[in-house]
Parts: sequence; structure tokens; C-alpha cells
Amino acid sequence: NTKSVVFGGKKLFKGQHTLHHYRNNHKLWVEDWEQSRYSKMTISGRKDAKYGDFVFTYVSETKNLHFTTLNGVAVDIPNLVFPYGQENVEKAIQTQADMPSHLKKEHGNAIAWSVEDHGDYYLFKCILDIPEEENINHSKSDGVLGVDLNVDHIAWSNMNVKGQLIKSGVFEFDLEGKSSGQATKMIEAEAIRLVDLAVKLNKPIVIEKLNTTKSKGSHPYGNKKANKKMSMFAYRKLISAIKNRANKMGVAVCEVNPAYTSQIGKIKYIKRLGISIHQAASYVIARRAMGFKEKLPPVLHSLLPEKIVGLHHWAQWKWVSRCLSDVHTHCLYQIELSIPSKHYSMSDLFPPGVLPDLVEKGLSKKESRKPIA
Repeated sequence: NTKSVVFGGKKLFKGQHTLHHYRNNHKLWVEDWEQSRYSKMTISGRKDAKYGDFVFTYVSETKNLHFTTLNGVAVDIPNLVFPYGQENVEKAIQTQADMPSHLKKEHGNAIAWSVEDHGDYYLFKCILDIPEEENINHSKSDGVLGVDLNVDHIAWSNMNVKGQLIKSGVFEFDLEGKSSGQATKMIEAEAIRLVDLAVKLNKPIVIEKLNTTKSKGSHPYGNKKANKKMSMFAYRKLISAIKNRANKMGVAVCEVNPAYTSQIGKIKYIKRLGISIHQAASYVIARRAMGFKEKLPPVLHSLLPEKIVGLHHWAQWKWVSRCLSDVHTHCLYQIELSIPSKHYSMSDLFPPGVLPDLVEKGLSKKESRKPIA
């Protein structure tokens, strides 16, 4: 089956029949349709073109952009300066202009241009490939900077090579009610803060793999309001901003499997280190990048059913986290992972009166398999 493509947008095209204000005023729909359909133009670049494109010519010295329309009208845009990436644009165009013609087809740089009509103003974009920074710091000899991305903040943990937490913190932001442009600016600002911290610490950044977007957006905190925030969060855009800034600053960005980072962090580290769930997750992410395994504390391992004991430690954490899924976060700050008694239940991990009666009754059924050696 061949899918159709509608230049201008299927939603607006169907709107002439479905939206009340368009059904009563077809002329209005035609105006909006033409604006949507013809308001953007993108011209792909060519490696063999003198300036990377046969239509657009940008002169770095004067900052002037010149192009000729299909009707033969010459257009000059004076003083065109890009707030981001001006140096990259000038370098790419100058390199292309200076390259001998016989080398351009193989080694040239195609430079594309895009023009958008926004009514009161025009938006010009220069699209080019930027070579990856050669001097990237991949060294983990001093440790890493673990990062956990969330709906309203970035949690980070600075860890040394021995797996010990040096310092942890949070960069907060609020995307609620923000336009896509405002959200992008905020995301870029936080990415800069994070990468600048990594540069100061001289450590690579560790994040979760990108394919966690679905799990982050589906049921991050179990309520519709938080899920709505996550849909606004532009998780992919944040990771892209971090990677782009890191590449520019010569900082490596490593990715790890995110399996049970939050669960391990909140059960094993929030009380021990006195940090939030997300800071604890960033610490687990950092430890995982350094190759440390998060084995269960003996008191939790002793509670495992026989069929779980020999499985991978992630499967063991999965069982434990399911057992403790009804325990509120504030209760986990009081969990006790060093019980001297020989026989106990999971409810004994918490001081009397901390857990609701129903939760305590359920956990009391999970009894230790054998005494701790």
C-alpha cells in the first residue's frame, strides 16, 4: 500500500470539510492552505557547487545571502548572521569555495538552505554536516558523570573511578505551558549547564539509551498529569541537545541499558546516601557505565524465592521491586538493610508503624529463605 503525502498537511486539507469556520468561508481556507503549502522552501546542496549550493550564495565577508527565484528575480539578503553556528557556516562555505573543482565531487560539502515565510518575517536556515570533534574525552580514569533525565529536571551524579559518589545535584526547569520554541531554548540551556559541568570535572557523560523514550512516556509516575508533562518534555530533543553540545565541547556521551536503574537506586541508595530517587538513578547509571554490578544486599537476597536465586541480578531486582511497588517513597528512606535476626519477613525491613497496615500485611508473607551467614 502506498501512503499519500499532502503538501500543506492532511489535517488542514480535511479541515475544509470538517471545520465550521472553513465550511462557512472557503476563501479563508484557501488562503490558509496556500500559506501552509507554499510558505516553506528547501533547496538541497551539491558537493560540486562552488559554495555548496547552485541556488544560494552566502558571502562570509559581507554576510550577504543571494539567490534567484524561479521567475528570474534576484534576491539579496543583507547582514544575515546566524545566532547559533555562524562560525560553522562560514568555515564550511569557505572550505568549499577554496577546494579545487576536481576534488569537490568526492570531498566537497553539500550545503542546503531553507526559507520559511512567517508572515511578519522570514526565517533562513543553513543546513550542513559538521565533522565530529576529533579530541573527544572518553577517559573514565577519574570516573564519570551519570545523568537521569526527567519531566522537570536533570539529576546528575559525579562518581569517582572506585564507584563512590562524590557529589550529586539537580538542574530544574519547567516546560509546562511553554511553546515548542520556548521549550527548545530551555532544553538547550540545561544541556549547556550539564556539559559545562562535565568539562569542569573532565569526565564523560553517561545517559540512558534513547530507546527508553516509550517507557519514559507511557507510565513514568502512574498519573495522567505526569504523563502529559512527559509528552511535552521532548525527551529525544533533550538527548540531542546534550550530544550536540558535548560534541562541540569535546565531551564523550556514553549510553547504558536503563533496566531497573530507578528501582535499584531508590531501594539501595536513597537512604544510604540521602539523595532523591532520580539522583540515585543517575548514580546507578554512572556505576553501570563503569562496570559495577548492583548485587542485592544479603537481607534482600535471602528473601528471594529459590527459582529466582540463580538468575541474573536484574531479574532479582525485578522481583524485589515488584514486592515493594506499593511502598511509598518516603517509607523507603527508612528501610533497614542490615537485620541481625535469623528469620524475618520483608515487612521487618521497616520500623513499626511506617507502613500502612495492608502493605505491611502483604510484605509479611515474604519470609526469608534461610538465615544470613
